[in-house]
Amino acid sequence: MRRNWVTAVAAMAFVAGCGHGGTPAAAPSPTTVGRLTVTSTAFADGGTIPRRYTCAGADVSPPLALTGVPARTAALALLLRDADAPHGTFTHWLVWDVDPHTTRLSAGEHPRGATEGRDDFGKTGYGGPCPPRGDRPHRYVLTVYAVDRRVSLGAGASAADLLRVLSGHTLAVGTLTGTYGRG
Repeated sequence: MRRNWVTAVAAMAFVAGCGHGGTPAAAPSPTTVGRLTVTSTAFADGGTIPRRYTCAGADVSPPLALTGVPARTAALALLLRDADAPHGTFTHWLVWDVDPHTTRLSAGEHPRGATEGRDDFGKTGYGGPCPPRGDRPHRYVLTVYAVDRRVSLGAGASAADLLRVLSGHTLAVGTLTGTYGRG
C-alpha cells in the first residue's frame, strides 16, 4: 500500500513538472508586461503616507517620479486603491491619458491633458487615504500603467471601466505602496 502511494505521488510530481517549465499551466498572455518604477519623495515604498496627502490633511496627491517607461508607450494611467477597505478594494484616484514622457508629478498636480475618473467617494479627482477611525493602518497601492494606446473613456469613468480598457494594452506596470491609519 505504501509503495503504491509513493509511486502515485512521484508520478503526479513528474506530470506536473512537464510542459510549462515546471510552472502551473495558465492562459498565455498576448504580451509580456514589463516593469516600471514609481517612487515618491514623500514616502518610501511600504512607508507611512504623510498626513498632508490624506483626508485629514490637505488631501492632495503626493509627488511622484516615474522611470523605466517603455519607448512604445502611448499614454500612462494611474490608479490608487485601498487594499484593506472594510467592504473590498476602494478606489481613491484614477487618471488616464497622462503624457508618456512624464517623469515627475508635483504634489497636487493634475497631469495636463489627462482625464480623471470617478473614485469610490463618488467624485472625480484625487481623494486621499481616509480609513475608518480605529482601524489598523490600511495599505494604499498606487499602480501606474504604461499602455500602447490612448484610453477612450469619458470623464467620470470607474476603475472597472479603466481596467477593462487597459486589458491587453499594458506594456509595463509599477506600484508604490504606502500605509495610513487614523487611530
